[in-house]
Amino acid sequence: MSDISEHDSDSDVDDTKKQDEKKMMETANNKQDLLDDQTDIVNILKKQAVGASHDSSKPEWQHYLEQNSSNEVYTYTDPTDGTIYEWDQGKRGWIPKIDDDFIAYYQANYGFTPSGEHDPNINLHDDENVKDETSKVSKEKKSEEMKQKKRKNEEQEWFDIDQKTNNNVYVTGLPENLTEEDFVTLMSKCGIIMEDDTGAKKVRLYKNTDGSFKGDARCCYLKHESVDLACKLLDESDFEGSKIHVEQAVFQLKGNFNPNLKPKKKKKKVREGKGQTKLLDWVDRPQKRSKFDRIVILKNMFDNKEFENDPTLINELKADLRSECEKFGEIKKIIVFDRNPEGVASILFKEPEYADKCIEALNGRYYAKKVLSATTYDGVTNYQVQETAEEEAKRLQDWEKFISDEERT
Repeated sequence: MSDISEHDSDSDVDDTKKQDEKKMMETANNKQDLLDDQTDIVNILKKQAVGASHDSSKPEWQHYLEQNSSNEVYTYTDPTDGTIYEWDQGKRGWIPKIDDDFIAYYQANYGFTPSGEHDPNINLHDDENVKDETSKVSKEKKSEEMKQKKRKNEEQEWFDIDQKTNNNVYVTGLPENLTEEDFVTLMSKCGIIMEDDTGAKKVRLYKNTDGSFKGDARCCYLKHESVDLACKLLDESDFEGSKIHVEQAVFQLKGNFNPNLKPKKKKKKVREGKGQTKLLDWVDRPQKRSKFDRIVILKNMFDNKEFENDPTLINELKADLRSECEKFGEIKKIIVFDRNPEGVASILFKEPEYADKCIEALNGRYYAKKVLSATTYDGVTNYQVQETAEEEAKRLQDWEKFISDEERT
C-alpha cells in the first residue's frame, strides 16, 4: 500500500510541472507575438517614409515615430495637425495622447469646461439669440395681458373725479319758469357747451318729485377754462330777477355701492379729439343726411279695390309717377303698395335734394280727384299689407272665374 501512495504522489508532481511549463511557453509565445506586431508596425512606417528627405541625417519616419526608452511606449505625431498618438498594447491601436494641449484644443472646439459642464458662451449662433429675444417678448406680452385681465376682474368701487378734468358747473337760484333753451343761452356766454352722442347739449335741469323745476341746473363745458370764466362772470349775478350762484360741480356718493349689480352698457362715443375739433371749427360744414331722406311717401294716390278688377292699373300708375317725378331728379325705384287702404306709393331718388323738390311740388296737389300727401319716409313704418286667407281664396276664385269666362268667349 505504501508503494502505491508514493507512486501517486510522484505522478501529481509531474503533472504540476508540466502545467507550469505549458504556461511559461504560452507567455513566451504572447510576448513574441507582441514583439512581432510592433516590428510589423515599425516596418510599415519605414516603408511609408521611403523616398522622403525631411532631414538628411535622420529618416522622415523617425521624426514622427519615437520610442520612450523608460517605458517602451511608441508615440506617433500626425504631420497634418501635430496630434500625438500612443500605441495601446491592450486595445492594439493608436490612441491620442491626453495632455494639457489636447484638453485646450478639445474645449475650444466642443465648448466644455474642465468640470465636464457645457459652456453656454461658446459657439452660440445668432438664430439662438433671436429665439431667446422672441421668447422674452412673448413672455412680456403674456404678462401684460394677464395684468390687464386682472385689472378688469378687480372689484369695482366709487372713484373721485379729478377737479382739473371736471368741466361741469352747478347753478342754483334759477327762476322757476326757466326752459332748457334759456339755460343753454345763458351758459353759452362763457364757452362752448359739450354735446352728447345725439348732438344735444349736455345740460340738465333738476326737478322735484312732482315734476316742477327745482331751480338748480348743471352744464358741461368743452374746455376747463370755461368753468373758471363762468364762476367769475355769472356767480352772484342777476338773471331774470333771480340771483344765481355758479360753482364747479361736485359729485358725491349717493347710496351704498353694490358691486354685484350689473353695470350699464357704455354707449359708443365719438373720439374726444374729433368731437372737440368739430365744435371748435369756424367753418359750418353741411351735415350728412340720412338715407331715408331720399324716399318720398305719397298717400291717397288710388283706391286699392280698383286693382282687384284690373291689376294692369298698377303698371299704369307707376308709369305716371315716373314721368311726373323725373322732373325733380333721377329716380332709383318706385313701389306701389296696391293692398294698402291709404293708397300709398314710395319713390326713391338718387339724392335727398331731389326728394325735397318732389315733396314741395306734390304735397297738397290733386290727382284723380284726390288730394295727395307727400312726406319723407320715417324709416320705421311698413306700408306693405299682407292679404288674409279669405282674401287669397276669394282672389283665386275670381281668377278661375275670369279664366273660364275667357274660354267661353
